[in-house]
Amino acid sequence: MMRYLHTMVRVADPEAAIRFFTLLGLKETRRMENQAGRYTLIYLAADEDFRGDGEQGDAEVELTYNWPPEDGSPAEKYTGGRNFGHLAYGVDDIYETCARLQAGGVTINRPPRDGYMAFVRSPDGISIELLQKGEHKAPAEPWASMPNTGEW
Repeated sequence: MMRYLHTMVRVADPEAAIRFFTLLGLKETRRMENQAGRYTLIYLAADEDFRGDGEQGDAEVELTYNWPPEDGSPAEKYTGGRNFGHLAYGVDDIYETCARLQAGGVTINRPPRDGYMAFVRSPDGISIELLQKGEHKAPAEPWASMPNTGEW
């Protein structure tokens, strides 16, 4: 069983993006900042999908803001659709899902080495994130030692 989670969009100005999506009718559900990775994730959901402040919505838009480099060089510019990130789905068993996809000829671009997250691509190159529902699974082979393949 699988459930749609979110679509990720990279943004250059998080506050302008939030104003736009708020005007559209979405509200912020939660926000995460990663100092080490130098990015901020802002999740928004429509009223029907909103479950409360700090709670994951039933379906969300994830705004990803990659901070400018520490050396003062300009921030990355997103062109040619690069601002669209991926579709994300929660799955009951990340290992079974990846094994089924692989058996069907799908390349596992980012294997679930952590027992939680994997990435694959559609035939049209759309990046799909698969996330283990609930607790992470214990690392297991062949996934734990499998390298990344291509872009994800």
